[in-house]
Order: sequence, then structure tokens, then C-alpha cells
Amino acid sequence: MYLDRTGCAWRYLPTDGTLARLHGELRARARAAAGRKPQPTAAVIDSQSVRAADTVPKTTRGWDAAKKVNGRKRHIAVDTTGLVLDVVITAACVQDRDAARPLLWNTRRACRGVRLVWADAGYTGKLATWAAAMKMTLQIVAKRDPHAFEILPRRWVVERTFAWISKHRRTTRDYEHLPASHEAMILWAMIALMTRRLARPTELSDAHLGTGG
Repeated sequence: MYLDRTGCAWRYLPTDGTLARLHGELRARARAAAGRKPQPTAAVIDSQSVRAADTVPKTTRGWDAAKKVNGRKRHIAVDTTGLVLDVVITAACVQDRDAARPLLWNTRRACRGVRLVWADAGYTGKLATWAAAMKMTLQIVAKRDPHAFEILPRRWVVERTFAWISKHRRTTRDYEHLPASHEAMILWAMIALMTRRLARPTELSDAHLGTGG
């Protein structure tokens, strides 16, 4: 957590699944403490392109023409309170709908109760059919005016999660040689958030802002 918050150097990462299990257990406890079922039934997906440091090799980085970002893209699935269900890291040039396939596959494997997934217009196309094959319903939440700022139902939840993640110095950019290392940094950022909530139950009010699963 110190590394994730301050951005100091670190060369060791657990590779036996301990981090994922710890994150999953804390998420279940945080949901229960907020008065929800431990396992979610709905998710929201989105992506965020982040600039890559010199330590990121060219083979795993790319150019996001829409956002004018040279780096990587983090694709996340969150529950309706904003807690992360899964993370997939790709080059920034990878299209959202392409990365959504492994993202939804991993989410389905980790949280088998998820049946409904909200996403923006960038995920339209064949993804809905692919999701249906896994017994998941993809619902697109589109903007009414593409040229105006608008707070969309469900969609703001995942944007808030990106804001939570970006409070950690190590995640404001991608500094990691391996994509899996950046994924770990995101999980550590969420672990820090969830442990604070569980240590101070009165701060769970944010978790009640969402509705549904």
C-alpha cells in the first residue's frame, strides 16, 4: 500500500493468486457491511487510457487517437457501488469492445452472479451477442446529446472508481514493465479503499449511493 500510494520502486509481486483472493474477500465484506449481498448481480464497464512512463516497453503500449494518449488502457468492471470486479490492461490502441471480451469473461468467472452489465456506446456491436452466450445482458447507456456534458445513470459509478484509483501516485501513470503489475497496483488501490471503509463503518455512506446489484 505504501508503494502504491507514494510511487517508490518495487520489484516483487505475489504470483500465487493471493492478491486477487484478498481483494475478492474484502470486496465481499465491504458489500456486506454496506447492507448488500456479498456477491454482485450487476456490473458497469469502462476504460481509461493512461500515459506510459519510459519503463513501459513499446511492445505493450500504443496510441489512443481519440484521447491523444501514448500508453496503456485499463479496462475495469465494477459493481453498482464502484468496487472493482476485474481489471484488464492493454495497449492504449486496443478498442474497448475488443478488450471487453476478456474483461467480461474474467468477471463472469470471478462473480458468477453477474447477469446485467451497463456500458457506454463504445461497446455497441457484436459484444452484446457474445455476452448473451455467457448469460449476461449488455445494456448500452447512451448520451442524449453527444456534444454536451451529461451525468448518465449507472455510468458515473465507474468514473468515480477511476477517480479513486488515480488518487494513488503509482496509478496516475503506468510505470510498470508488465501489464500484470499495473493491474496489481489497481487492486492495491482498491484494497486500501475497502480496508478504510471496513475500519470506519461510518464512512460506508458512499457505498449506498448506488442501487441494484
